[in-house]
Amino acid sequence: MSEAPLLKLAGVHTHIGAYHILHGVDFEVPAGEVTMLLGRNGAGKTTTLRTIMGLWAASQGSVVFDGKQIGGPAAPLAGAANSSSTPGRAAPAQLLTPAIAAQGIAYVPENMGIFADLSVAENMLLAARSARRLDQLDSARLEWLFGLFPALKKFWLYPAGKLSGGQKQMLAIARAMVEPRRLLLIDEPSKGLAPAIVQNLIAALRELKRTATTVLLVEQNFAVAKALGDRVAVMDDGRVVHRGAMAELAGDEALQHRLLGLSLAAHQ
Repeated sequence: MSEAPLLKLAGVHTHIGAYHILHGVDFEVPAGEVTMLLGRNGAGKTTTLRTIMGLWAASQGSVVFDGKQIGGPAAPLAGAANSSSTPGRAAPAQLLTPAIAAQGIAYVPENMGIFADLSVAENMLLAARSARRLDQLDSARLEWLFGLFPALKKFWLYPAGKLSGGQKQMLAIARAMVEPRRLLLIDEPSKGLAPAIVQNLIAALRELKRTATTVLLVEQNFAVAKALGDRVAVMDDGRVVHRGAMAELAGDEALQHRLLGLSLAAHQ
């Protein structure tokens, strides 16, 4: 019998105001693997991550994490927020996100969410649930993160707003990892980065992958997807239109053209 997935979305619909963005999203994220979420711009990838995290509430379907429903109208965590919702629409999700984060899920948004006026150290401290002062951070874990992202140690006391784009991305990912997490949701980490910085990012995420951390990664750079992905789900128009092994998609140029309109070979 195969092991149950760490995360499972079943029939997930999400409305944002009057707009119906997700139309029955179904896919699974196996524990200890990197699952890529691919698709053209506007396919619904970011909305999917935000729905998992509770930033948007699913109006139908279910989001199940480690056997517990954390999203959808019937989710226990959503009960208070949904009690007065309009049929067919989920209530505002402000009450969902802290409870979902407490399950061990961290989210790195596309805009990184860096606090520019705070130091690198203060940004890291804000993400640590178990520490209120810098000297309470896990020193061994910090040293491990400095090994992955050396610039963070060099600029530890610098304002985060003065970091380069690549360094800010490293900070965003390290901040999500400052304490052990069971699942990382990462949205387009290589966007706008120079090729050399992207290679550094791939190396750091490969090292993270060796720790068997479960990752759901949205990415438009298909060389990154090929280098890191174990599994893949491809979205189009708010639906998942393909699920399978990343190696299978990487090796089938015709499938890449059909699903994505381009080939991985063009992004080597």
